[in-house]
Amino acid sequence: MTFIDHLEELRGHIIRSVLAILVAAIVIFIKIDWVFDNIVMGPVRNNFVSYKYMCGLSHWLHIGDALCMPPIPEGYKLLGNTVSGPFMSAIQIGVIGGFIAAFPYIFWEFWKFVKPALSPKELKYSRNAIFFVSIFFFLGAAFGYFVLGPFTFNFLANFNLGTANMYEYKPALDDYIDNLVNIILGCGIAFELPILAYVLTKIGLITPAFLTNYRKYAYVVILVVAAVITPSPDWTSQMIVFLPLLFLYELSVIVSKRVYKRDQAEQDNWQ
Repeated sequence: MTFIDHLEELRGHIIRSVLAILVAAIVIFIKIDWVFDNIVMGPVRNNFVSYKYMCGLSHWLHIGDALCMPPIPEGYKLLGNTVSGPFMSAIQIGVIGGFIAAFPYIFWEFWKFVKPALSPKELKYSRNAIFFVSIFFFLGAAFGYFVLGPFTFNFLANFNLGTANMYEYKPALDDYIDNLVNIILGCGIAFELPILAYVLTKIGLITPAFLTNYRKYAYVVILVVAAVITPSPDWTSQMIVFLPLLFLYELSVIVSKRVYKRDQAEQDNWQ
């Protein structure tokens, strides 16, 4: 295929991916009121499922109310200060929700585009790639929505600046949605770390020895990241973020070791 032919092929995959997002976005837009009330605003509703189960987990672990979050202040509402604000926010919710819902299909289209360039050996080792990339993405998105999101918004909603009531807290609708989207997509991408380790090991950019030697530095970086993305100063909420990221790093080390060992065995067989 010529370069122009490749561009034509890529355009077809992009168009089909966009159409998938639009279809999912239209479905969400039709039910936008329910989606907004029950999903988008879920983390700032006191009856949100995460608050109940995190508090139950805290008692089950015998650490008191360490994971029990205070109730969201009564009358918590989001501020809109533009004429088109609600409509544009509805479109944003539909598009982002459509992208998340259509993610497996989008990755499948991407996979179809790059698949012809892979060798039989690479195809063999990339089996089930769509499944694993999608499952890790959804696990990360769920972690962001059900764990990190509630901790973040609960802390910010209950944080007070000053004692003289000189500041009135009125979060903006678009700012809230942007933060929720960043948390969900950020965690979804972060949970792709084992997949990334697999790919980088296959192409020779990293080795298990590299990941092992720099493990202590990685732990420090992960701890700093957990402290930064968790606004609550209490250590329990930081551990809620730190431990999954730590698990993902160790899983990446295991994946890298298996891939590296298999590649070395194949090279020995060729020799």
